[in-house]
Amino acid sequence: MATLYYENDADLSLIANKPIGVIGYGSQGHAHALNLKDNGLSVKVGLYEGSKSWSKAEEAGLEVGLVADVARDSDIIMLVIPDTSQAQVYRESIQPHLLPGKTLMFAHGFNIHYKTIVPPDSVDVSMVAPKAPGHRMREVFTRGSGVPGLLAVHQDATGNARAVGLAYARGVGCTRAGVLETTFEEETETDLFGEQAVLCGGVTALIKAAFETLVEAGYQPESAYFECMHELKLIVDLLYQGGMEYMRYSVSDTAEYGDYSRGPMVVDEHVKDNMKKVLAAIQDGSFAREWIAENDEGRPRFNRLRRENAEHPIERVGEELRGMMSFLQDSE
Repeated sequence: MATLYYENDADLSLIANKPIGVIGYGSQGHAHALNLKDNGLSVKVGLYEGSKSWSKAEEAGLEVGLVADVARDSDIIMLVIPDTSQAQVYRESIQPHLLPGKTLMFAHGFNIHYKTIVPPDSVDVSMVAPKAPGHRMREVFTRGSGVPGLLAVHQDATGNARAVGLAYARGVGCTRAGVLETTFEEETETDLFGEQAVLCGGVTALIKAAFETLVEAGYQPESAYFECMHELKLIVDLLYQGGMEYMRYSVSDTAEYGDYSRGPMVVDEHVKDNMKKVLAAIQDGSFAREWIAENDEGRPRFNRLRRENAEHPIERVGEELRGMMSFLQDSE
């Protein structure tokens, strides 16, 4: 059985007198820093000189300093900058200040799992990974609740790594919803697989293929967009709220029968075989090496793929249709 932790399992006093450095102030960084601050903890944001986020963090009432200075002055250092930047920032600004007994934390296990960052044996290395985008994490926290999170300990030099990690999870609000114990390996590999096979890659590829199938068969692109893109949110909301059974209860019997009988025709064993290939590339590190090399070379393939996908017909049709949906603008 999975191990889950809640408020009563986490002792916030363990980090009450420990200076915390949050390195980065993007989607995750701002939520971590502000939630910790609101819980009465001593937090400082570490940024590079000239960062556009510097003034935003100060306006939010946070103390800000250069990464190296924040790392030097902090007992707990949380890295919430992009995976591709972490190794360089770590080497240049954090590693020199990792004194014995400090805690180095991550919100994603990529760099530890693939060994682009190898901390000294004398420090604790742990992870608290909230399972929500930062703006959602912050929004839920300010309403008195929290988002679920993951906890992992890679290195326990002090014997307190798990307890300190749990205290941090409470500080950012995750123990309000539940924190699942995992490992850096499991978090990294399942997170990458979920993004590639379902949440981003799988979903967008399925939408585009369905859109193209309808348009090529002579149906209006606008009708194809509504059926294959627009209505997806309605289904995802039902899945999010109550799982597959609740979604099927909420749709028509015709839709439910089509789900059971035709879904496996679309996502068949060939798709599952391809998913296994995707997972294998994550497990053996070849995806990580590919992505690191892509960044080292200036992202030529990434930029080309971004341009090509931005030019897909579904994007043009969608932009026009969304422009007529005033309720979307009202919700921004």
